[in-house]
Amino acid sequence: MTSNRAASLWPDPSDRPVTTTGEVPQAYRPEHYGVPENAASGAGTDRRDHKAESGHTRDLRFPEAPAPLPVPIVDNHTHMDTQDGRVRIGLTDILDTAADLGVRGVIQVGYDVESARWAVEAAEADDRVLAAVALHPNETPALAEAGELEDALQVITALAAHDRVRAIGETGLDYFRTRKTRRHHQHDAFREHIRLAKSVGKALQIHDRDAHQDIVRILQDEGAPERTVFHCFSGDAELARICNDNGWYMSFSGTVTFKNSTDLQEALRVARPELIMVETDAPFLTPHPYRGRPNAPYMVVQTARWIAEHRQIPLEQFCTQVDATVRSVYGDH
Repeated sequence: MTSNRAASLWPDPSDRPVTTTGEVPQAYRPEHYGVPENAASGAGTDRRDHKAESGHTRDLRFPEAPAPLPVPIVDNHTHMDTQDGRVRIGLTDILDTAADLGVRGVIQVGYDVESARWAVEAAEADDRVLAAVALHPNETPALAEAGELEDALQVITALAAHDRVRAIGETGLDYFRTRKTRRHHQHDAFREHIRLAKSVGKALQIHDRDAHQDIVRILQDEGAPERTVFHCFSGDAELARICNDNGWYMSFSGTVTFKNSTDLQEALRVARPELIMVETDAPFLTPHPYRGRPNAPYMVVQTARWIAEHRQIPLEQFCTQVDATVRSVYGDH
């Protein structure tokens, strides 16, 4: 991790302004940074694309800070190495801002060799970070066809032994972006990641997009790790019941708050409370009413509050349960 990525705008912590509810956090305001409006983004950069999949230019302002949580929780899945908007934020400022609002830590997730190494370095640099390492299913077909998959898996296997790595992920299947003739590469890599998670005794974080049936089949074929987490849970009530029956964890992102996510909201109502976690998948999947804008770990607060209201339980009770679940899956920070 380069030093500028860990640096804070406020080298003296006593100078740092406390995050204020209803205002964009100071660390996320573009006046502090020199990132121009036409900065390169998307493929080949470390920045999320400034345009949405529809081709429209996105609103690049970070959301206003929600009210703090009564009990601190952990953002179960985030990508702090992927920047967004017109800011470039250091690790310390990301975590300090989140802490102001009741986010005591994050799971920083790798999706290729470079980001997996970054995740480990971040976890070494700040004890509020735990790491997950893997090869994303959208990465594995190209690696396999180039003859590089085995070497990449060896790097992930070596990183998996690190004490600050608490999960193998994100791995799984993605049928949205991968044509049928290349999906067998994803299947093979997913199986290897399952075996790795069991061999090192760590949790498994699953990426599942339009592939529910095959994800479940492969988990049952291989024997799922004791702690199996569906990151950014995207299934319906039927998949939630399967997770309930198997003791698989369901991590809900901002997508559950979207007005058109009726099937996902039904799954949330079905999910056993002790199997629920909350995440941002930042800088993606910003919760309503900020959909499409940049996301950050502090916004897991918005999703947690929405879930508690939707399930009609006190926010303090929900946060206490979620934090206990995170500790049981990943251990203490």
